[in-house]
Amino acid sequence: MHILLLNPNTHAQTTTMMVRLVQQQLPAGWQVCGVTASDGVPLITNEAELEAAAAPVQSCWAQALQSPGVRWDGVILACFADPAIAWLRKATGIPCVGIGEAALRAASAGQRRFGIATTTPQLDAPMRAMVQRLGLEDLYTGARYTAGSPLHLVAQADALNQQLYQAVQHCVADDGAQAVVIGGGPLGQAAQTLAAHTSTPLIAPLTAAAQWMQHTLTSS
Repeated sequence: MHILLLNPNTHAQTTTMMVRLVQQQLPAGWQVCGVTASDGVPLITNEAELEAAAAPVQSCWAQALQSPGVRWDGVILACFADPAIAWLRKATGIPCVGIGEAALRAASAGQRRFGIATTTPQLDAPMRAMVQRLGLEDLYTGARYTAGSPLHLVAQADALNQQLYQAVQHCVADDGAQAVVIGGGPLGQAAQTLAAHTSTPLIAPLTAAAQWMQHTLTSS
């Protein structure tokens, strides 16, 4: 199986990290390849940047189609708010998994109450809209955010882990969450690290997307 990981951000190192984490979750013999946006921003942090992400999604898919001899079996859209996912599904005609939807569905399994811990308070409204679109608003306890510039924080692993851990604790202790989504593809390594330090079920969007993709392709 050939899986395309599409990153509508421009940070190639983030794409490499996300490809590695997804690859770890898939069976031997499956190949994950990443495509990074050539235009846009290194990290989507607000609604204007999110709305503008549709164009990078489209250009990334166009770039992937130029890969010689590769027939893509599925696409993982590695941006938490799943920009242009409907377009992507229609344009590709193959299974497309948004990491946001995958994470929220995993978090709410068994009617669990869930929250989101992440770095981007200016994306609160789009995240709420995604929850509502999936019909999960009755289970959603809200989001808790780290402080300061998201772009600066994601470059400082220790500080990122510490602040996200505190956000997770607030989701559980103050909001009543039974599971917490670490909201963002670039936070994938942090999600993996934090999972070893808390008894709260943590949902890593990249892991959730990989599992959904595997289930989709092996059960069809």
